Amino acid sequence: MLQCFRSAADHLGIQLEILACDLAPDLSAACAAADRAFAVPRCDDPSYANAILDIVRDNRVDLVVPTIDTELMALACVSDAFTQLGARVHVASTEVIEIVRDKRLTSEMLEAAGVPVPKSLGHEALLSDPDALGWPVFAKPSGGSASRGLQVFQAIEELPGRFEEPMVFQQFLRGPEYTINMFVDSGGSLRTVVPHLRIQIRAGEVEKGRTVRRDDFRQIAEGVHRALPSLTGVACFQVIDDPELGPRVIEINARFGGGYPLADHAGARFAQWLLEEVSGLPCSANDDWRENVKMLRYDSAIYDG
Repeated sequence: MLQCFRSAADHLGIQLEILACDLAPDLSAACAAADRAFAVPRCDDPSYANAILDIVRDNRVDLVVPTIDTELMALACVSDAFTQLGARVHVASTEVIEIVRDKRLTSEMLEAAGVPVPKSLGHEALLSDPDALGWPVFAKPSGGSASRGLQVFQAIEELPGRFEEPMVFQQFLRGPEYTINMFVDSGGSLRTVVPHLRIQIRAGEVEKGRTVRRDDFRQIAEGVHRALPSLTGVACFQVIDDPELGPRVIEINARFGGGYPLADHAGARFAQWLLEEVSGLPCSANDDWRENVKMLRYDSAIYDG
């Protein structure tokens, strides 16, 4: 992400300073690679948003880019305060965040907009009608992310009587998984849709991927845009292309996805387009990206001392 923004700034000929934040910046690779780094509280701490606002105020920051789901609501709740400081926080409205952070609500909203989704039920509803989804069923925390808490149950007898957090149960889908990256400009127009096949996943993030062009994915992205018309900037959603049911949307991320660098390298330069918007430059967003671009990730290291 840092490399994408730096490359974008070089292309635009603008001076860019990147500030990074972490609970423990001395142990953060992103903080080590940034121009400056700051320690902040956990994003679920009530003082987190104010800490970010202080950094923005003291350093005249123009753009704030959250990268994890759990900080979105905290920043969305104070978006007006960022605007008053002259900064754009790249986050959707609280209404949108409430939807995308609740996988059950996400499914309901998308289905109402005509977007294909798997059948979904809550725990009590599944217990009341055990065969409603067929078996096996796929289970995930309603507010989970990064592949946390995913489970597959083969029969109703395997289902626990209670869970530690609200769960969503869905039809078990088979087939390849895709991420569809999308960019909506500041005027609310869907400008770019970039799908990539998730060839191999590690800890919920794509490790190997390849860009693909498919008209049906574009149509699904347009449906997501209809369902969430106030969503602007960068977002992505996951699709499983079931051989019998067809593509089904399983979740939405109202932020940069972990696989964004693949889209950027393929020509969908979301980082550049955001910098254009906050710099007052004409937005050059387009859908002219390259198909069949492959990304193969590997571990690297940053040394200190």
